[in-house]
Amino acid sequence: MEIDPLPNGSGSAATTTPEIAATRTALIAASNTPSSKLSQITESLKLEHQFLRVPFEHFKKTIRANHRTVEKEVSAVISSVADVADVADCDELSKNDAVLNLTSLVSRLQGLKRKLEEGSRMENLQAQRCRARLDHLESVDAENLSEWNNVRLKRILVDYMLRMSYYDTAMKLAESSNIQDLVDMDVFQEAKKVIDALRNQEVGPALAWCVDNKSRLKKSKSKFEFQLRLQEFIELVRAENYMCAILYARRYLAPWGASHLKELQRVMATLAVRSNTECAKYKVLFEPEQWDFLVDQFKQEFCRLYGMTLEPLLNIYLQAGLSALKTPYCYEDDCTKEDPLSQESFRKLALPLPFSKQHQSKLVCYITKELMDTENPPQVLPNGYVYGTKALKEMAEKNNGKITCPRTGLVCNYSELVKAYIS
Repeated sequence: MEIDPLPNGSGSAATTTPEIAATRTALIAASNTPSSKLSQITESLKLEHQFLRVPFEHFKKTIRANHRTVEKEVSAVISSVADVADVADCDELSKNDAVLNLTSLVSRLQGLKRKLEEGSRMENLQAQRCRARLDHLESVDAENLSEWNNVRLKRILVDYMLRMSYYDTAMKLAESSNIQDLVDMDVFQEAKKVIDALRNQEVGPALAWCVDNKSRLKKSKSKFEFQLRLQEFIELVRAENYMCAILYARRYLAPWGASHLKELQRVMATLAVRSNTECAKYKVLFEPEQWDFLVDQFKQEFCRLYGMTLEPLLNIYLQAGLSALKTPYCYEDDCTKEDPLSQESFRKLALPLPFSKQHQSKLVCYITKELMDTENPPQVLPNGYVYGTKALKEMAEKNNGKITCPRTGLVCNYSELVKAYIS
């Protein structure tokens, strides 16, 4: 039985009940908390769609795979029984043949039983993982919010490591933090096999993955399998195995002709121009970078299939923060080192983001990092540096009315300070 995937942010009431229930329960538990804490919990839960979606999709995939296996095996057993019955009706079946046929059926049924037990074990494991994540979301409240956020940070780091292919490091972090049920190690291990094969210029595992997910890829109008077939055809042309390439095209590429005719015509032309062509239009098809393109394409299809974000969660969270900090000043040479955007890695991450819209300037005290406003007015030292009144008063009380500039070392009396006004 085919189970449709949930689209991001939508779905029927029946299929999204676990996510809604977990969110509602957590919000009810937090109803007696202060408004600021409640706001933090609410906003945190809004970002956990992928956290529940991935194990749920994996659970559905396991059910579908088990269902196909059972259908196939049961159909084979019924067919065998029917064949034996037909022969027996004609009195053409000897006693020894009957025993052999029955023994074969028993053996096949025992094999089916083992597969059912293994399938049931996998389904229970997936269901427990979904349950563990629901329990984790329901456990959040004002008292353990800091600890819960710490676990979420570790989950985000594991997600980033897995996407960047740091599998061993991700596994160690998950095990040391005891969050194996809260991260998607097995899902990414499945992807790792395909990615490693593509990097070794092998399409077999990727094609097998396409077969396992054929119906869902077809619904999303994916052409990943077609691109794999094209690459396999190109490799046959590169090896100058032209007859095999033609036979391969007839069997595997011809069915795609109706929907991808132009791409198919372009690739078929390589039979004439050969792999050593200097024509840019065809030369690019034989470049090694085509395998990198297939890896990127697989990652996109894989994330889409499981309802994951295409970008790592760590990048998304960082960009959310950087979007509030990005200003034209951040890209100037005299940008302060305390600004995250003074670092090249953060600048690259913030490149596609718009500049933050500031309706009015805000001054922050260099010493306390507090906002300088009417409650904490700015004061100017004789050397021109500006600090908040709270920090300067505290410094003066501790040093008999003396103020020391933390950036230049200038020492002056508190009475020498001049109050600054912002217009």
